[in-house]
Amino acid sequence: MHILLTGGTGLIGRQLCRLWLGQGHRLTVWSRKPEKVASICGAQVRGIARLEDLGQDAVDAVINLAGAPIADRPWTHKRKALLWSSRIKLTETLLAWLESREQKPQVLLSGSAVGWYGDGGERELTEDSAPVSEDFASQLCIAWEETAQRAETLGIRVVLVRTGLVLSAEGGFLSRLLLPFKLGLGGPIGNGRQWMPWIHIEDQIALIDFLLQRNDAAGPYNACAPQPVRNREFAKTLGSVLHRPAFMPMPALALKAGLGELSLLLLGGQRATPVRLLKAGFTFRFTDLRAALDDLSSRL
Repeated sequence: MHILLTGGTGLIGRQLCRLWLGQGHRLTVWSRKPEKVASICGAQVRGIARLEDLGQDAVDAVINLAGAPIADRPWTHKRKALLWSSRIKLTETLLAWLESREQKPQVLLSGSAVGWYGDGGERELTEDSAPVSEDFASQLCIAWEETAQRAETLGIRVVLVRTGLVLSAEGGFLSRLLLPFKLGLGGPIGNGRQWMPWIHIEDQIALIDFLLQRNDAAGPYNACAPQPVRNREFAKTLGSVLHRPAFMPMPALALKAGLGELSLLLLGGQRATPVRLLKAGFTFRFTDLRAALDDLSSRL
């Protein structure tokens, strides 16, 4: 199978490349820095700067994961424009290219996030749930999904992966928590009651491969472990795994003052569950947070 990836040099994309190269697939990564793709993703992976560089080379599947990190810095007008462009405008460019192809791929698997639902409070959120509140993160995900879904009019199967908080020793949000927790300064955010839908990186990679291989997979899937936890429990568990105290709370007022609108992402949460994945027969390797963090602890 010839697979085209956007976001192929990111945390999830890199590991997908390793998996699919091992399975014998042919991989192409659309990147702003194509000359670095082989060193990051694997020597056999081709990097391209423009989609047109593929010519009429047939593509069987497109994995669309590109997007600037959403929580790296405050949401200024400039940052919001970048977040929007790196997802929606890039996907629109991808769609225009797909429309121009004589031989179209069978499937487009496009990234999204559980932030699609907004701050869900205590509601249990399944793929059938509607957005609860529309903050910027929710609006961004809604627009991203709606753009990707337009590929259905081209006869392409569209899968939407609403990812939770990915636990990995190679980067992502966990790496940003390590320093304060290792210094004994970790603890709950705000009142610590907000839900955190987490997922181990191995399960994230496995479920994307699972959905790619299933011809009947389409629409949204919550990519998070079946047992979300509250922020307070997450902090306590991470502190325990690192053998550090975790009782220093981050006051909500300080977050709002320092991060502005971005603080809503940290103070809110989603009690999301992967109903459709479980119904489709996907088996999670990590369903317990402590087990997931223990597995990563030697590499943290």
